[in-house]
Amino acid sequence: MTSIAFRNVEVLDGLGGQAVCMDVGVENGKIVKLGDVPTLGLEVDGKGCTLAPGFIDTHAHDDGAFIQHPGMEFKLQQGVTTVVSGNCGFSAIPMAPGTDQTAASGGILSGLIGDFVDLEGYFSTVLEGKPAINNMMLVGHNTVRSLVLGDEKRAPTERELKKMEEHIGLAIAQGACGFSSGLIYRPGRYSSTEEVVRLAKIAGRYDALYTTHMRNEGDRLLEAVDEALLIGKTSGAHLHISHHKSAGKANWGKVVDSLSKIEQALMSGQKVTLDVYPYTAGSGRMIEYFNLDNPDEELARSIRIASCPDNRSYEGRMLTDIAEEEGKGIKEMVRSILLSPRGDKTICIQFIISEQDVETNISHQDMMIGSDGIPDLKGRPHPRLFGTFPRVLGHYVREKQILNLSEAVRRMTSLPAATFGMLERGQIKEGYFADLVLFDPDSIIDRATYDEPKLKPAGIKMVVVNGEIALSEGHPTGIGTGQMLRYRRECFLSN
Repeated sequence: MTSIAFRNVEVLDGLGGQAVCMDVGVENGKIVKLGDVPTLGLEVDGKGCTLAPGFIDTHAHDDGAFIQHPGMEFKLQQGVTTVVSGNCGFSAIPMAPGTDQTAASGGILSGLIGDFVDLEGYFSTVLEGKPAINNMMLVGHNTVRSLVLGDEKRAPTERELKKMEEHIGLAIAQGACGFSSGLIYRPGRYSSTEEVVRLAKIAGRYDALYTTHMRNEGDRLLEAVDEALLIGKTSGAHLHISHHKSAGKANWGKVVDSLSKIEQALMSGQKVTLDVYPYTAGSGRMIEYFNLDNPDEELARSIRIASCPDNRSYEGRMLTDIAEEEGKGIKEMVRSILLSPRGDKTICIQFIISEQDVETNISHQDMMIGSDGIPDLKGRPHPRLFGTFPRVLGHYVREKQILNLSEAVRRMTSLPAATFGMLERGQIKEGYFADLVLFDPDSIIDRATYDEPKLKPAGIKMVVVNGEIALSEGHPTGIGTGQMLRYRRECFLSN
């Protein structure tokens, strides 16, 4: 294994303190020495650069990407060494042999193939491809419900509930860090609060997480926050609210009231955490956002097409421009796209968030960062897939000074590592795994745009994953040392 000595670097240990100039030694996959480091195999002069723990993406949809794109360049190039996948109720597991593993999620779990049925099988499949980065998994409500009930719009029977509980319990026993829901999506939207509480109690028994894409992030945001807090409190699970936002111009500013509710819950002793992405546009499966009998015209006018399997020429274009070119009304255009043979796999980008709300979220104490990128690389994905973490450090830290560098790094490293149960990660500390990112704080910035979303960021000099160099000067090495992480336990070891 490679041994590395980082010299003359400004070290941010991940705990929020100021940078300290020192040397850091890496051997056998671990950080072995801080300070007086002897000569090692590879000497890296980091003068002018900052060394931090590898960034942790708390909200990823990379379940299929780990199989289809094991090099994970779009994350490595940002300095990300670990992701939490299985979000919004959609996860790689559980699965039944011979079923379409992406049916429930449309294009969100793009690339998910294999004959695995549980988490251990998924982990083994991923490790065969030598992934570039680490992965922690959630088990998804929509996936579990689809497996047991299909897409039926009804409450589960007691027998079906017990079957869902079994699937969730097995996943968490095998190492999942918790249970996720996406209550805006099908079939999660058909579930009652009581159903979700019942299932989240499985996570509560393990002192694990209940993460949620809440039932509403717009007109009924505050009601949805109340529901999420109720589910967390009643189930005993640690509540984590995903991509906190207030969607739609009429709702801008409501994040202040939402965060106030969360503060009150925290003061009462409830475990609650959140994450946010640093953009004013969201992205997801387009069919979930429209009633095809009467499509929302205001929403339609905010939409850009990211991925459209039935008409690739639409990708990267605003829906209004497509409709004008084809001589169709905006509502007719929505129906035309979504009723096409693979219309349900269309991914869109919606410009529905205010910049002030983004800044309010980022400045909120302990707000973590999640990219929420959908790794369908054939189209023109949301630029957050390629730019989230450098954008925070370059735009919101250096340029806008919404928070300082050391605090931003804490929110990307030690805080998510502790929250999601990642042992010996998230800090530069002797004995910890050597997941590290070397970057230039004066030049780090995202370059991905909505027009050119796949541009790699600037300022990332080197990324180390489990002690091996995974990226150098922006170029992946292909070393493939990523591990499959298990909640509060040692990583998964394939047979």
